[in-house]
Amino acid sequence: MNKHVDVPFRVRYAETDQMGVAYYANYLVWFEAARADFCRARNYPYSQLEEKDDTFLPVVEAHCRYLDSLRYDQEFIVRTSLKEFRRRSCLFEYQVVENEKNNLCAEGWTKHLFINREGKIRSFPKSAEKFFID
Repeated sequence: MNKHVDVPFRVRYAETDQMGVAYYANYLVWFEAARADFCRARNYPYSQLEEKDDTFLPVVEAHCRYLDSLRYDQEFIVRTSLKEFRRRSCLFEYQVVENEKNNLCAEGWTKHLFINREGKIRSFPKSAEKFFID
């Protein structure tokens, strides 16, 4: 499960505080966008997981450690990997890396349960495992 997906971003003005620094909560938004692209890169987008397999991945825990600031108009990537995959949960890891100096600005993780449309915890569908497990 070491393969990662890099998703490019640029800090938009609306994502900064008064000092032009990326607002801390946006990192979780970037994690979510990168996680969706990770699934898309594995040829199994969220929409297919939800519609075909009646499986949803709510975030039940999240963590972000801020190491350096990103500023307005700075380009960066969010490197996403699947760290842990269990029958009823998974854990994604993220690294936020500024492009110009290849500087690690933040790192974090999100833990997800697998649930069905009614909100009941379920096992991950066997038919979809091949897209996530190397």
